[in-house]
Amino acid sequence: MEKIREGNQNQLVSGTLKWRIENFSKMDKEKLYSQVFVVGGSKWRMLLCQGWKDTNLAEQLSLYLGVGDVSTLPKEWSRFAHFSMTLVNQLDTKNSKTWPPKGSVPQEFNEINSEWGFTSFMPISELYDKSAGYLVNDVCIVEANLNFPIKVEHQGTDAQGSGQVHTEPPVASPTDPSLARALGEVPNTTIEELVDFRGLGQIEKVFVPLLEGVCNSHPELIVCMHKRSQKYSECAFTALGRLLHFLKTTKVKDMTLDACNRLELLWEELESFKFDLAWLKPHVESAFDMTRFVHKAGRLKRLRDDVEALANELKRRRAALAATTIDHAVVKKHLTKAEQDINGIDMDGPLGYGI
Repeated sequence: MEKIREGNQNQLVSGTLKWRIENFSKMDKEKLYSQVFVVGGSKWRMLLCQGWKDTNLAEQLSLYLGVGDVSTLPKEWSRFAHFSMTLVNQLDTKNSKTWPPKGSVPQEFNEINSEWGFTSFMPISELYDKSAGYLVNDVCIVEANLNFPIKVEHQGTDAQGSGQVHTEPPVASPTDPSLARALGEVPNTTIEELVDFRGLGQIEKVFVPLLEGVCNSHPELIVCMHKRSQKYSECAFTALGRLLHFLKTTKVKDMTLDACNRLELLWEELESFKFDLAWLKPHVESAFDMTRFVHKAGRLKRLRDDVEALANELKRRRAALAATTIDHAVVKKHLTKAEQDINGIDMDGPLGYGI
């Protein structure tokens, strides 16, 4: 399904790709490509992978969106799009799993990175849970929602109305509320909360001190953006600001699986802008390690709770045992007296009749 909205010389193309995978259990479980879909004259395809393990060593389902005609595109091609991925729940569509939960992810697809998506989309165990609704009658349904603008440049109009069409990057504006909510980072931003960052674009005020600090230490971050457009630079430094803000404001105890997924999304988004991130990668990997630590801490708490619950149960049973012991002694005493009474009677003696 494809829609095109026009505005001046720009057209926003949007579409939903629906991939129905039958005989799923018989498919290649490691990597599976969909058929090629055409949206706005551009070819796309989806990729499903199984087997990647997260920081907790849980096997994951991975979903990606990719360009479908890479081999036929010219050298140094690029394509920009916002997208989200959905695993359809066939028992109740309201329970379908979409990532990101709200909004979409802006990415640049190019000859180096022609596929983008989510490595930890869902645990494999949940996918194969027959009661979950994601795999029904050995059928799995995956959807991708995407939109991207195309710009029409008219080079003179003839009888056929000819013109040249090319794509240009969508702007991942820092004021985009749907994206901000999807990443769970900062509240909606107004124009008053944006400031110019070194002439490279309007960036959220909360990000600027963090960006100033890292750019002073790593001036190559600024240098690599000199040949980029202002809109591209805004997207790039906003993505960097989001990740730095996440690392600065997130506590170790908050690094749950959901937080780990948000960090992974932020990192994948930032990597698309071609920064040299060797200096940042160890900090991100350390944050991912914290998820394992939090998991162990959570398991430790659960074990402590179990020990406390069992101790309370043991105390209850000891009290019950003490009461039962007393009852046993009383009943045993009654039994002894009854036995003595019955033993004092000659069962073979005559009944008599009082003479």
